[in-house]
Amino acid sequence: MATIGYANLPVPGGGDAPTWPAALADLATAIDPHLWQQVTNKAQRDSLYAGAPVGTAVTAANGSLWIKTVAGSNTWATIWEPLESWRAITPASGYQAADYAPVCRIDRGQVHLRGRLQRVDGTVFPLSGVKIASVPADCRPTAYGNWAGGSSIAGDPSIGVGRLEVLGPFSSTSLGVAGDIIWYSQDGSGVPWVDLSGYYWLD
Repeated sequence: MATIGYANLPVPGGGDAPTWPAALADLATAIDPHLWQQVTNKAQRDSLYAGAPVGTAVTAANGSLWIKTVAGSNTWATIWEPLESWRAITPASGYQAADYAPVCRIDRGQVHLRGRLQRVDGTVFPLSGVKIASVPADCRPTAYGNWAGGSSIAGDPSIGVGRLEVLGPFSSTSLGVAGDIIWYSQDGSGVPWVDLSGYYWLD
């Protein structure tokens, strides 16, 4: 059977036997991987198209577009996705939201955070390595996340910046486990609040 086009679509010629049902089935099967498949969400994409060939394009009603990059597994290139809503970060025991609620969201492989934390009893943060919060399970990095976090300069602190770290599966310490946010500071005798604004990579 002859083929035409860049997709090598099978088209029966005059010399082919008159097996039209089979020929139409072959043509439909060849066309199918080149159509834009439609789903309601990412979960349905993963359920229906895990075994799809490389290059399969899947769209969702919210405008999301993904292209399959590995056959036989749910490995996709994200062409576009709308920003997800902000989600709550869970304060550690003894800590609570300050002026701005601590939240996070994922955007193209990065986790972005914002908001502030303070101690429930109104005292200052410990100086050396303390767990202050935890991110949702799907926001845990495969290695670790690390960035500079702002802090109050009320009292005797003079820098107003410390180190924030989100632990990964291989960076867990006595201070916490994967997904925990750790605050490190040596500024004065301690700060009354910490700002979480920053981002880190998931991979």
